[in-house]
Amino acid sequence: MSGEGDFVREIVAEDLRAGRHRTVVTRFPPEPNGYLHVGHAKSISLNFGIAQEFGGRCHLRFDDTNPTKEEQEYIDSIKEDVRWLGFDWGEHLYHASDYFGQLYEWAVLLIQKGLAYVDDLSADQIREYRGTLTEPGRESPYRSRSVEENLDLFRRMRAGEFPDGARVLRARIDMASPNINLRDPVMYRILHARHPMTGDAWCIYPSYDYAHGQSDAIEGITHSLCTLEFEDHRPLYDWFIEHLPVPSRPRQYEFARLNLTYTVLSKRFLLQLVKEGRVRGWDDPRMPTLSGMRRRGFPPEGIREFARMIGLAKRESVVDYAALEHCARDYLNRTVPRRMAVLRPLRLVLTNYPEGRGEEFEAVNNPEDPRAGTRRVPFGRVLYIEREDFMEVPAKKFYRLAPGREVRLRYAYLVTCEEVVKDASGEVVELRGTYDPATRGGSAPDGRSPKATLHWVSAAHALPAEARLYEHLFTRPEPGSGGDLLADLNPRSEEVVTGAQVEPALAGLAPGSRVQFERMGYFCVDPDSRADRPVFNRTVTLRDTWARVQARQG
Repeated sequence: MSGEGDFVREIVAEDLRAGRHRTVVTRFPPEPNGYLHVGHAKSISLNFGIAQEFGGRCHLRFDDTNPTKEEQEYIDSIKEDVRWLGFDWGEHLYHASDYFGQLYEWAVLLIQKGLAYVDDLSADQIREYRGTLTEPGRESPYRSRSVEENLDLFRRMRAGEFPDGARVLRARIDMASPNINLRDPVMYRILHARHPMTGDAWCIYPSYDYAHGQSDAIEGITHSLCTLEFEDHRPLYDWFIEHLPVPSRPRQYEFARLNLTYTVLSKRFLLQLVKEGRVRGWDDPRMPTLSGMRRRGFPPEGIREFARMIGLAKRESVVDYAALEHCARDYLNRTVPRRMAVLRPLRLVLTNYPEGRGEEFEAVNNPEDPRAGTRRVPFGRVLYIEREDFMEVPAKKFYRLAPGREVRLRYAYLVTCEEVVKDASGEVVELRGTYDPATRGGSAPDGRSPKATLHWVSAAHALPAEARLYEHLFTRPEPGSGGDLLADLNPRSEEVVTGAQVEPALAGLAPGSRVQFERMGYFCVDPDSRADRPVFNRTVTLRDTWARVQARQG
């Protein structure tokens, strides 16, 4: 599915053609109570993407109406993530708190018009009075207060005379409405809490439903794009716009949120994982947060392509995680350098290779990009190969190294295994073999061609490294479908391999650098790396299950 020509872009294009707007203005309005995740990437790509495509602008606006959950750490991380994805808001950085004064004045205006009142019911009572989807709500006994009394109580709420939860301001709409959101929704609640932006200036804070549409109107937003759970809130969004002297009249449009297999995108649950120490933090490479995906090595270009590929829909659906991996893999394949790394080393001694001798082979950096050039890889008498590339009693269709069998070493020679050395417990600790000097570069003069080509590193030149291999954080495609999210956590979601050996070209890479380990997958340098011991996170394997699915469907 392509993001080109989706229903939102068609609406925007028609609005411009019809002259309803001269400039498209969108916004991305995150609540700074956690780190952004891959679901937000879809919204970011949509809002900033549409603004770019139609020559408009996109605002970054923090929905900071709940100071008890908001932290500067989250604000900073959100800015970093949006920029990392490749977007910029320029001078258009805003906060809902920028408008607290105006929102308060408009709330007073609604009271004066008889369209808002102060309610003394508790939160539980308000919930009870609201009714259900099948039963209408009941009017609060405080709904008939006079305008004067409501104005007095609201000003005293603002002045800090009442404790948290003692009173709220509610819109007076319709307690019998079939839409529960119109049953006198709360506009303000008392909260004696310091705000990251306004400090102690306020002790009452507006609800999201009240603040959001008015913030859109103040900023001149033309298309307010929300996920489907806000569809039932749209009549309330429009009600406030209709009854207040706002400077513009934005329209809200809804699209289906991202649902991804093996993934949970609830900020509340992700926060629980962090607080309980079940992951390393918000940027754990197993987390679906953008900071976690960045640390794991996902390229922003791949994430943007994923958002484009899945497109926009009006109905909820679940996207296969393999589609996200496919987009990342496709970009990495075209752009990152190849290197050789042996994660689980097994020594291979070439007994007929002269002791003390060494040589170098020219290796291609990226066969997909001729401009990437080549590098020199050192070779010697003692090598490391991957332990899984040897089998003493080879299974059927196992074509890699075995006693008496010849294989090709990538870029180097054809070698044959002659002897297997084991320790006292019977474990294979070393292989001894011979190389054919006539096969330099990997081809034999007589035309023989082994079925397997192995990667390797020279033991004398190898750099010790750690590799962290990641799988899905959850074992089920739909986590929690059995009733318990925590029970579905994958105990094998991270495997730390401490004894890896890598070629010297991998020394000194900066954290965030991405490479392909030949035959092993795509990896990224972790910030935990040391100069003498780099740490690599596996981003994705080389296997592209999504491409195979698409091929079968085609």
